[in-house]
Amino acid sequence: MIKQNKDIRNIAIIAHVDHGKTTLVDGLFKQSGLVSRDTQDRIMDSGTLERERGITISAKNCAIKWNNVKINIIDTPGHADFGGEVERGLSMVDGVVLLVDAAEGPLPQTRFVLEKALKLNLAPIIVINKVDRQDARSEEVLDEVYDLLLELSNDEAMLEVPVFYAIGKNGVCGTQPDKLDDNLHQLMDCIIDYIPAPTYDDAEPFQMLVSDLSYSDFLGRLAIGKIINGRANMYDSLVCIQEGNVHKPLRITKLQSYDGPTFHDATDVASGDIIVLAGVENVSIGDTICTSAYPKALPRISVDEPTVAMLFSKNISPLSGKEGSIVASAKIWERLQKETLRNVSIKVEKNPDDTFSVKGRGEFQMAIIVEQMRREGFELCVGRPRTIFKTNEKGQKTEPVEYLMIDCPEESSGQVMDKLAKRKALMSDITYSGNGRGKMKFEIPARGLIGYHYEFLTDTR
Repeated sequence: MIKQNKDIRNIAIIAHVDHGKTTLVDGLFKQSGLVSRDTQDRIMDSGTLERERGITISAKNCAIKWNNVKINIIDTPGHADFGGEVERGLSMVDGVVLLVDAAEGPLPQTRFVLEKALKLNLAPIIVINKVDRQDARSEEVLDEVYDLLLELSNDEAMLEVPVFYAIGKNGVCGTQPDKLDDNLHQLMDCIIDYIPAPTYDDAEPFQMLVSDLSYSDFLGRLAIGKIINGRANMYDSLVCIQEGNVHKPLRITKLQSYDGPTFHDATDVASGDIIVLAGVENVSIGDTICTSAYPKALPRISVDEPTVAMLFSKNISPLSGKEGSIVASAKIWERLQKETLRNVSIKVEKNPDDTFSVKGRGEFQMAIIVEQMRREGFELCVGRPRTIFKTNEKGQKTEPVEYLMIDCPEESSGQVMDKLAKRKALMSDITYSGNGRGKMKFEIPARGLIGYHYEFLTDTR
């Protein structure tokens, strides 16, 4: 029989890059009483690179308590290159909070994450953020969001979804842009009332879908995921069902659930909760963990295919060994293999000439991997990014095509259009805002975007 666990809500906060997701999570933490109001900003951006660049690179879990209901929150990246993190995070939730900048409106990543959420039938709540900006155009942006919802879902019921206006950094929101409460209570109440509670079948045994992996120096390997059915406790005999229906017995050392940005020990966990199993080995993202008495696999997590590839190899220059301490080819391969365990959108292949083909979503994702390895002491050579071509069922050669949105001064728009036309871009829309700026939408091959960023900065300086 299908039932609901009304004591839990699972949501993901999704948006384009720099629209205020992590700052909004800060406000939810502070107002739920989990942390003091003097705590540092961007609590969830725990990585050094994330704090330096001011972006979220990997999706992270946390939880708050509100009106005796536990709300599990997943803070997702906003950059298109880290779309695999978003898809992984959406596998654990029942609804999303879609954040849109009150001035910029829906941008390409807004479309990408919303399309993924609607395909999974996740309930959306719209939050128009940064309504205090001087160039805010809240009502126009809401109309643009409605247009996007209708285009992606083809369902007029989407016009009835809850809408809030907010200033995330101040922790305030309301149902009118000029009438904001001095807290986020309305939003938190709406999450409990509107986002459906997780459902489960009480006739099914314990099943958990592994959606994330981590590592602790004290606890070893950590498997993170949502309990789809059943309950579990510390002493259960568990089994991991891997790709290809391979069964591996599991022994866990700790069972934990989220409390704020960290987790605490639990002896018993219920359906719908997002939990952490410590001490597990040989587990991959997408595996199913269940009881050994009733092994039953869940559908694996699927993500979009990589679009860009780069060659990695040991440093073969005359200055080899001058900077990094880890230079061996075998160690580089080991590190890249480790990256694929946590990053579902990365694929690595070993080549006969002792180089490695690393495939991912974009050049920025590749740059982050290289920078992380460099800081860990690796020394390596990398090739230039190249697009991955594929052959379809008709035998035709195909390539990935991206949505591109340009916001630039009107006087630069002609030069931008000319440069993009040479890169095979097709314009689909152009609007002028009246404040001397223009917005252009293009469809462009992924190879046309490689190296364009700096050219764009020069043309619009």
